[in-house]
Amino acid sequence: MKIPIKYTIRNMWTRRLTTALTVVGIAMVVFVFAAVLMMAYGIQRTLIETGSEDNIIFLRKAATSEITSIIQMDQANIIATLPNVAKTANGKPLFSKEIIAIINLPYSKKANGFGNISIRGITLEGMQLRPQVKLVQGRMFQWGTREVIVGATIHQRFLGTGVGEKIKFGGDEWTIVGWFDAGGSGFDSEVWGDEIQLAQAFGYTGAYSSILARLDKQISYSDFKSEFEKDMRLQTLDVKREKVFYAEQSEDMAMFIRILGIAVTIIFSLGAMIGAMITMYAAVSNRTVEIGTLRALGFRRRNVLAAFLIESLMLSLTGGLFGLILASFLQFFKISMINFGSFAELAFNFSLSPSIIINSIIFSLLMGIVGGFLPSIRASRLNIVNALRAS
Repeated sequence: MKIPIKYTIRNMWTRRLTTALTVVGIAMVVFVFAAVLMMAYGIQRTLIETGSEDNIIFLRKAATSEITSIIQMDQANIIATLPNVAKTANGKPLFSKEIIAIINLPYSKKANGFGNISIRGITLEGMQLRPQVKLVQGRMFQWGTREVIVGATIHQRFLGTGVGEKIKFGGDEWTIVGWFDAGGSGFDSEVWGDEIQLAQAFGYTGAYSSILARLDKQISYSDFKSEFEKDMRLQTLDVKREKVFYAEQSEDMAMFIRILGIAVTIIFSLGAMIGAMITMYAAVSNRTVEIGTLRALGFRRRNVLAAFLIESLMLSLTGGLFGLILASFLQFFKISMINFGSFAELAFNFSLSPSIIINSIIFSLLMGIVGGFLPSIRASRLNIVNALRAS
């Protein structure tokens, strides 16, 4: 016969202090574990949401990011004449020749030092290709002038980025005439201006970093790419869906964070498992007579083993849930780090997903199994007569 669950719950309540300490220890480890996964997922989510399923992006082959890509002007002109590139209402190709450069801006008064910022030169069609970008304050920059608009994160985190203020780069001063919200995507960490003006400032005359375009609805992406790869004039270029491109950008950063964070978490988890093991060994020692009585009443060794193992799992599950609840509040915080692909800052939120919740609970239960298995074995192997004499 099985030992009732209420017996386990009663014993946990009787040892409230040691139970609470064990739960807190496990909760802290699960908190760190979940925070690492949430950080990696937040980076992926931010970059993936930057791209659109409707857009395609052209880059130099083997280029890992826009900053390392170069497209010549004659190739850009060929792309503009490709069939099945969507057209604007005026009949112009719906594509944007863009450049990317890195500048330094000082942080706001809350932080010291400078940060690397991506500045993007776009065309009028570039705005049409990104309908998710909304101007919040000020106005759009005028084409042909040294005016720029800044993303929401730049506006919040960096000094001198308010509407009407000026920033200096490329040998000139540029007036900030507005700031925009890109819905939490990577564009929030960028500064935008006229492609022609920025190309002159950074020496990109006759070349571009990337070209963004949209296909018409008469052709699929796979068919377009097949035809594109047959064009010998564009053999040095590659084309990808914009969303796929940004998803690939996030892989290295997310993997680095996971590996580093999980390595640290494993070290912390050893301490939590040792704490759980000590707690369960103490429980076995304090309840020797109880265990002997249970065995005398007819409960088998496996029943005692199961009871103590369930107790350890309940402790770890409680700690895991508590740690997850704490980690969930991280979603209200935004942090930034250097994007390995662009070498510029990328701001993102911690993000919680169902898979992170499941993995965190499994991780906490694993700690409970490892920490409670040996004490449970010891409890099940106690000799009945010796256990009863312990009183």
